[in-house]
Amino acid sequence: MAKEELPGVLILDIGGTQGVLENLAALLKKHFHLITMKEFLENKEEMSKKIQSVFVFECRPTIDRELLESLPNLKVIGNSGVGVDHLDLKMISSFGVKVTNTPHAVADPTADIGMALMLASARRLVEGNVLNFPGSSYFFGISHFYYDSDDLSKSIF
Repeated sequence: MAKEELPGVLILDIGGTQGVLENLAALLKKHFHLITMKEFLENKEEMSKKIQSVFVFECRPTIDRELLESLPNLKVIGNSGVGVDHLDLKMISSFGVKVTNTPHAVADPTADIGMALMLASARRLVEGNVLNFPGSSYFFGISHFYYDSDDLSKSIF
């Protein structure tokens, strides 16, 4: 499929501190023509007709009335993450746009961490670790991972 034939998806950016992770962008590129917010703002008239979807990654880009009004062919907003509290679902649906979400994407890892924390607490794992590795610069055998002072200059291993 040629790039022009793929449906356009608006994303904030690729990489950096605010953008979609690069490996995720590579996956999206297989199915969509990625349009960054910068590209969209530089050529709103042309790009607005191509965008059929918005991919919201870590609550960005912000979905507001102005953005929705500028995207006449928008069909769906794909939210990656748990919860849609940052989206005004009533306003979005008034534009005839659907919202998707990944509610169970991190359910297993969250349960795993919760169980690990409960077990560590119940079995006093941290206290036992301190007894096994004397000195405050050891945590589970990793030197300088945990440092019991205000000086963090030596905490990088």
